[in-house]
Amino acid sequence: MGIKAKQVAGVTTLVVLIVVALSAYHVATLVRVDFQETASRGQMLAQAIFQRAKEVVAQGGADPYEALRTDGGIRSMIESGSANWLNVTYVAIVNKDGVAVAHNSTSLEGQPLAPQEDFARVANGGPWDRLKAVYSDRTFEISLPMLDELDKSFGEIRIGVSTTLVRIEVRKAVRDTAGAIVVALIVASLVAMLLSQWMLRPIHVIQSGLSRLGRGELDVKLDLEEQEFRDLGSSFDAISAQLSALGRGAKADPAAGELRPGSATDLESVMDNLEDAVALFSPRGELIFANKSMDALQLRTLDTLPPDSAVRQVVERTLAGRKSQGPISIAGLDPADATERLLMTHVIEDTGGRFLGAMVVARNIGYLSQVQSTLNYSRKLAALGRLMAGVAHEVKNPLNAMTIHLELLKQKLARQPAIAGAGPDPGSRMADPGFGSPPDVNKHVDIISKEIRRLDEVLNGFLKFARPDELKLQPVRLASLISDIQTSVAPEASRRHITMKVECPESLPEINADPGMLSQALLNLALNACQAMPDGGTLRITCRTASRRRVEIDIEDTGIGIPPENLGRIFDLYFTTKEKGSGIGLSMVYRIVQLHDGEVEVQSTPGRGTRFRLTFPQA
Repeated sequence: MGIKAKQVAGVTTLVVLIVVALSAYHVATLVRVDFQETASRGQMLAQAIFQRAKEVVAQGGADPYEALRTDGGIRSMIESGSANWLNVTYVAIVNKDGVAVAHNSTSLEGQPLAPQEDFARVANGGPWDRLKAVYSDRTFEISLPMLDELDKSFGEIRIGVSTTLVRIEVRKAVRDTAGAIVVALIVASLVAMLLSQWMLRPIHVIQSGLSRLGRGELDVKLDLEEQEFRDLGSSFDAISAQLSALGRGAKADPAAGELRPGSATDLESVMDNLEDAVALFSPRGELIFANKSMDALQLRTLDTLPPDSAVRQVVERTLAGRKSQGPISIAGLDPADATERLLMTHVIEDTGGRFLGAMVVARNIGYLSQVQSTLNYSRKLAALGRLMAGVAHEVKNPLNAMTIHLELLKQKLARQPAIAGAGPDPGSRMADPGFGSPPDVNKHVDIISKEIRRLDEVLNGFLKFARPDELKLQPVRLASLISDIQTSVAPEASRRHITMKVECPESLPEINADPGMLSQALLNLALNACQAMPDGGTLRITCRTASRRRVEIDIEDTGIGIPPENLGRIFDLYFTTKEKGSGIGLSMVYRIVQLHDGEVEVQSTPGRGTRFRLTFPQA
């Protein structure tokens, strides 16, 4: 069953069930009201007869039963009740022995009247009990005992009730219900079909677009206005545009059983950028396609090549034997071109095994040697980096020792006046005017100590950048991470009168990240943003999903901005415009983003603010 049929069946079934449920409730209510009305009228008739019977008995007489039977008022009530009241089949007064004293059918007077089931119990029962009573073909009774002045029973009023008329009304209601169900079924089916046609329109549009692509039409666009299908339509349009850009290139001609040339497309541009020389030949030896790298072999057609050319011989053998050849080593046809190449051919066949042509590939071994040289150079640079990190680590130890001895020297210089007494020893170096007084010496020592500390900070930053902590990736929920960063930055923002605005929904997808490193990078950017707003402003942190299953984090300030001439250098190690900056913070941010396979983008307008956008892949 298709989607359309399922939708029509579902909507129709739902409507029919609702109509059936409402109709059943209506019938049950109709039966209940009818039963209650009959019970109420029966009680009223019994009470009226009872009141008249009390008056007749009170007037006296030797035989009260005879008085009840012959009383005109009672007789009138009995006959009118059985004749005019709906659902009432008989009205009778019986004595203590159950013998009919007065009956609307005089032929039954003096005969025993068997008691029937109490109608009040059925009327006050459940819907199922009342429905069974309607279709039971039984007679029920509404009874009222007659009591004398001493509250002794001397008879009973019985009113027989039939459910035949109720059954007739129920059947009429059921017929009406059946008609309503049929009408609802027809209307629901029509509405469901229209609704399914409207809801399935995007699928029909996509199916039509795929059919057009299958027929060879390119750059097909889908008209999908529905929000739920808009992303799918965008993806389809992008694929269609890519297919249109790629074009046909060299494609198979089923009629001719060979490759035939296509139009110049971006696929040819891609082939032209290959280092390998690539060419395609038809079964008749016609050159269909050749990229720019093939120019070095001067390949235009097979006829233009010398008969002893290795390229010509290999191609001819491939076309004749329809078997791949090579690889063989060849040199360029130009004597000045000494580049060594590996030549090979590949047979091209369709899915049915039909021969379509041959592809020739000449691989530049010299280029491979360059790649190998580049890899060796990269290894040397990596080794040099490790060597520099080792040297920096070794330099830190003498710096620490120098710092300690400078502190000891400062302490000794501080005690020098006390040791010298009234003044420095005339024979000592301290008395040398060129050496300077102890305060001057302390000044020089402070400068040396300050420069050693600065050099130590530089070495620490270099080691931290060259040897970062081990990356421990795990799924990270950005909402909680950004909340922690907001808490950490809040005191600094409050001190600088900065308003923080954070928009990071809980429903945002998780990303693969090292929580510690990512927190360090985001905290660094947030603090830098605060420092860029000395007179206050707004710090906004926004998280959102992006295309290609990625998540974006924006950290934006309304500060002084970055001059255009410095924008391209902000991630360089040790570059800083701050008076006391180290130039390591943004370099570490860039390194951390790289380690997470992310991207960082900066936009800044002097005087208006800066925005850093970090993009990370989803978990």
